[in-house]
Amino acid sequence: MMKLALLATLAGSAAAFAPAQTGARSTALNADFSKELGVQMPLGYFGGGFLKDADQERFDRLREVELKHGRISMLAVTGYLVTYAGYRFPGAEDIPAGFAAWPALYATDDGKQVLAQMFLFLVTAEIANRSADWLDVEPEFVGDYRNGALDFGWDKFDDATKLKKRAIELNNGRAAQMGILGLMVHEKLGNVDSLLPPHF
Repeated sequence: MMKLALLATLAGSAAAFAPAQTGARSTALNADFSKELGVQMPLGYFGGGFLKDADQERFDRLREVELKHGRISMLAVTGYLVTYAGYRFPGAEDIPAGFAAWPALYATDDGKQVLAQMFLFLVTAEIANRSADWLDVEPEFVGDYRNGALDFGWDKFDDATKLKKRAIELNNGRAAQMGILGLMVHEKLGNVDSLLPPHF
């Protein structure tokens, strides 16, 4: 009997070192993004298939891209409307409004210099508007590119006001993306003048 107990103990201890049976694991975290900033009426939560099996890192990357495109689109709509209203920099009075400005700028030497300046500005903005890891400044949220240099009173707001302002920026960016797309389509259709009054 003693030998049987000893044998059972040895078999049990050997089983402790045997490889464990593991089931198949899913690599997707199935994170719930339905409570994130930007989920609001009228659309509510809309992932568009981009968030299927996404983790927080992927969501943050997509949010950063959405903010960046929104910020660029807000500048684009503003620039389109300002030039359409007839405002120009000195020396650029003959440049047409809208997307017809690109070939007009490319056609002259001065225009090519303007395009080169625009390109250099965009490269500089791209380099400057990112997280500066070397500054030892932690961004407050995804898309926070202040890098400890720009404040404009942001740090004086309470958390609810900050969240509200971030939601406003996000939705203004979404609207601007649709706005510049609409202006592009209507310019190609040739009916921008029926949408925007001349020199409004």
